[in-house]
Amino acid sequence: MTVRWGLIGASTIAREWVIDAIRATGGEAVSVMSSSSERARSYAAQNGIPKHVSDVATLVNDPEVDAVYISTTNELHRDQAIAAARAGKHVLCEKPLAMSLQDAHAMAKAAKDAAVVLATNHHLRNASTHVAMRDAIAAGKIGKPLAARVFHAVYLPAHLQGWRLDKPEAGAGVILDITVHDADTLRFVLGRDPVEVVAFSQAAGMGKGVEDGVMGVMRFEDGILAQFHDAFTTRYAETGFEVHGTEGSLVGRNVMTQRPDGTVTLRNADGEQQLPTNARNLYEIALTSFHAAVAGKGHPSATAEDGIWSLATGLAVVKAAKSGSAVKIETGL
Repeated sequence: MTVRWGLIGASTIAREWVIDAIRATGGEAVSVMSSSSERARSYAAQNGIPKHVSDVATLVNDPEVDAVYISTTNELHRDQAIAAARAGKHVLCEKPLAMSLQDAHAMAKAAKDAAVVLATNHHLRNASTHVAMRDAIAAGKIGKPLAARVFHAVYLPAHLQGWRLDKPEAGAGVILDITVHDADTLRFVLGRDPVEVVAFSQAAGMGKGVEDGVMGVMRFEDGILAQFHDAFTTRYAETGFEVHGTEGSLVGRNVMTQRPDGTVTLRNADGEQQLPTNARNLYEIALTSFHAAVAGKGHPSATAEDGIWSLATGLAVVKAAKSGSAVKIETGL
């Protein structure tokens, strides 16, 4: 079965990563929608997409479209995903799923009622480095996990700044852009859910009053503490992910990235060893599992429920940073 895709949003991430992943995994990109008809036309021509439209209804009601990839700004996701589901289209949606948990649950309900797949595009859980860390923890290689540390402070390049820095109503700021990825990757690697957060945010001048940096701590089930630092403002920092347990530590370097890069080192009483990883494209892994789910042969790598968990955690971080208090994470699941 060849899954035929419509793109809702003529986005950079689709152009740089997702269109190629669709094609590499046996799918076809058949249509693209942008509210600007001229942008839709030029984007389709530049990316070899046969059709272009300027409204969601036309795209989701196209009988030649089986699934949609939504990469518009965050406040648009709910209505677009619900329209696609009601039209019988499967949905891969960028994170965060929505601006509120109520909206995310409405998206999940629409997909369930229509018996279509709804997935969240959390690419980092597909990295072989994170899979290696998860498997090592599950195998007891570091004993009982005690603490984790994620450093995901990067520099947001000029061509991606725009609404992420100056449009609060669209979910601007580093928390709903990056911290949600931390939350999902921590859940995936630790195999546990977060229960509470504390955080401080900063507006270091990159945006117009929105947070461009945040630090905090998530408390997970079993009492595991996870420190995180996310930013748009650090030009020269590296990324990383560490998990420390009673019998050892896992140290991932340059692993919070869209590229299949980085290393993971296991440190314990026997010394150090680098865990084996591979260079498989993270988005191709996501599309492979999505196509399988559409065919009824599995589930997406990150489900709607995973997206609800990361959104709930991100919203709790926003609230904690504003209030200065610890905030419990409540998903409604």
